[in-house]
Amino acid sequence: MSRRGLPTGLWAAAAALTAVGLAAASATPTAPAPATQGPEAMSLGNPRARVTVIEYASVGCPHCAVWANDVFPEFRSKYIDTGKVRFELHEMLTGNAALAAAGFLTARCAPPAKYFQVVDDVFAQQDDIGRGGMEVLEKIGEHAGLTRDRFNACLQDKAALDALSQRSDHAQAHGVTGTPTFFVGAEKLDGEQTLEALDAAIARASR
Repeated sequence: MSRRGLPTGLWAAAAALTAVGLAAASATPTAPAPATQGPEAMSLGNPRARVTVIEYASVGCPHCAVWANDVFPEFRSKYIDTGKVRFELHEMLTGNAALAAAGFLTARCAPPAKYFQVVDDVFAQQDDIGRGGMEVLEKIGEHAGLTRDRFNACLQDKAALDALSQRSDHAQAHGVTGTPTFFVGAEKLDGEQTLEALDAAIARASR
């Protein structure tokens, strides 16, 4: 593995898996993504909250990073930490597919309680990682409790990469072809959303 760049094999595998997924999505009718559907989505907040907010996102997507860095902290404080909303993150391989794959594989290898910490850190340092700073991602993993050997093994785990691709394909099969995409209850919201737009959607879903 290159100490500067993302592993060559990961680039090729992520790109190939993403291409297959996009081809499948183009032949799949658009369908709503129910809040309870989706393999192995990661979640935060009260499981019995009246409203579930789903985000389909990629840690390799610049638009997702903008929302994660600028809006999500206030959204989390207002809705997740107060128990008003259950939040689900569904992983996709959009944007920089290799970075997305490496970031999500690292998050999945971390202890479950550290998953969102890793995701938040990858979004915050997305530009540094994308410029070839693999050491940055390794440091993120180390901060979450991963040893160097464990980190390297995670990025070379083909079964985990295949499972990640299947999760991304599942999203595309439900009509999600861009990131970020949000579902607030049954309402679909495409692209970056302001806190005000989410406020209004959550209010509608709460009726």
